[in-house]
Amino acid sequence: MDATFALEVLDKAPYVTISMTRADGTPYGLPLSLARTDERTFYFHCASEGDKLDCIAHNPTVFLSAVTKCTPTVGPKDGSFTLQYSSATAIGMAEIVTDREEKIAGLKAICLRFLPHHMDAFDDAIIRSLERTVVVRITLTEPPVGKRKQYDKQGEEMTGQSSESHHACMNGQVVKDEDEVKWGTNNN
Repeated sequence: MDATFALEVLDKAPYVTISMTRADGTPYGLPLSLARTDERTFYFHCASEGDKLDCIAHNPTVFLSAVTKCTPTVGPKDGSFTLQYSSATAIGMAEIVTDREEKIAGLKAICLRFLPHHMDAFDDAIIRSLERTVVVRITLTEPPVGKRKQYDKQGEEMTGQSSESHHACMNGQVVKDEDEVKWGTNNN
């Protein structure tokens, strides 16, 4: 699946698992609540010390993975036991945000994604906790990759197109591959 599809999955997932490397070379991963502000930029927040920050200081390269719509099913044509799912993975660089305005913007993006109906409390929360909250920016270093297993109404497994591209093709529209324009190449 293309980068547009993968970004849709990352946006819809209630959390995204971030994998990192500890200083001793062992893996470390955990689910985090991320908010995306453009095609390459995600934010999360955390306390001012802990494993996440130690890993980022050692090696800022991170791996993101998310799954949505994971449903056990029986294959409509062959009766096989399988899953219908949408998933996405991406590689990026994590960096602690030091600019105060970007830090507030990152926190605002997180709040707008997860608690949009409580933004009236945002300014008070910033006053209370900005100085003790760390904001981390993840910048993707290559296009995200999506995968999907889904059956159409006729029981056929759907091909590798984003949901927008699939709907446009089904409606007879020609769709330009914008991922090639945004990322420079299409590696999917």
